[in-house]
Amino acid sequence: MSDLKFEQKRSLSRLEAADQLTALATALRKGGEVDLELGAGTLSLRIPDDLRSEIEIEIGDGEIELEIEFKWPTSRSRKAPSQVAAAPAKAPRRKATPTAKAGRSSTAAGSKNAKRTATKTQ
Repeated sequence: MSDLKFEQKRSLSRLEAADQLTALATALRKGGEVDLELGAGTLSLRIPDDLRSEIEIEIGDGEIELEIEFKWPTSRSRKAPSQVAAAPAKAPRRKATPTAKAGRSSTAAGSKNAKRTATKTQ
C-alpha cells in the first residue's frame, strides 16, 4: 500500500496537456525540492538526480493510451565515498587510466565515475 496517492482525471485541450507536460519537464530539469502546479492544487516533491522511467503505449478499442511513468525512492540515498577519499593518506598519487572508453559503458553512471576519477587524480 502506498503512503500517498494523487490521481487526477480530466479532459484537456492539446495546449493544456502540453502546458502540463512542460511544467513537469521544468520540475524534472530543476530537481531537488520542487512545486508542481496540477490543476487547482500544487504538489511539492523532492526529485533526485537519477530516476527510473517507463513509457507504455496501448492501442485498442478505438483509443490510444500513452503512459509516462517516473519512479524514484522516497528516501535520500547516500553516495559511496570516492576512490581517492578511500585511499590511504600516505599513498602516492598516480595518474588514473580509465579501463573503458567514454561512451562505451553500459551505464551513464559508469562513464561519469571514470571522468570523475581521472579529473580528481590529475
